[in-house]
Amino acid sequence: MRLLLVEDDQDLSRQMKTVLEDGGYAVDCSFDGEDAHFLGETESYDAIILDLGLPVMDGLSVLKKWRAHGIEVPVLILTARDEWSEKVAGLDAGADDYVTKPFKVEEVLARVRALIRRSAGKASPELNCGPVSLNTNNSRVTVNGTPVKLTAQEYKLLSYMMHHPEKVISRTELTEHIYDQDFDRDSNTIEVFVTRIRKKLGVNILKTIRGMGYQLLDPEEEAAKEG
Repeated sequence: MRLLLVEDDQDLSRQMKTVLEDGGYAVDCSFDGEDAHFLGETESYDAIILDLGLPVMDGLSVLKKWRAHGIEVPVLILTARDEWSEKVAGLDAGADDYVTKPFKVEEVLARVRALIRRSAGKASPELNCGPVSLNTNNSRVTVNGTPVKLTAQEYKLLSYMMHHPEKVISRTELTEHIYDQDFDRDSNTIEVFVTRIRKKLGVNILKTIRGMGYQLLDPEEEAAKEG
């Protein structure tokens, strides 16, 4: 899962980036509204954290432009002023949630998790596919209740797939959503990650769709259909 963090306070941005990455996200950072607007229109994100008090272009204007151009990614706005009118303006402009400064970064992380779940049509923090469970709150993956240890990139890939069950997802899309902007991306490593995940899980829930990508499927349900 990949996030865009738009915050002009660089100390706060670094603190938030660390917590978000520890939470299993790839994070791009932007420090002004103009750059944020460009990134939001040209890159693929699963959620955006947007400060309203930005230089060059204010956050509300950025949000309005995104929505006017059909950018539907979930947006969590940050505001330094505890004024109901600003919150209403942000929500009316297309924000999905808000947090008022000062805040605990862990609260932002929890709200981001909730936004991504809702955008994927999920209510529970625990995602399931056959015997495999992934808890988005603690990044814990289990198979029939037994913990499975994945690397950070393997977890990001599995998490993205489990948020989009039965959808055929290309290597390019997976690459765009598990690496941040500065990472040396290589879509060929996706196949390596998928192979490792299958081996660690001991069950093949990631089906290769030749020439198209991968699809998350419950093997028991597939077997029942074939039977």
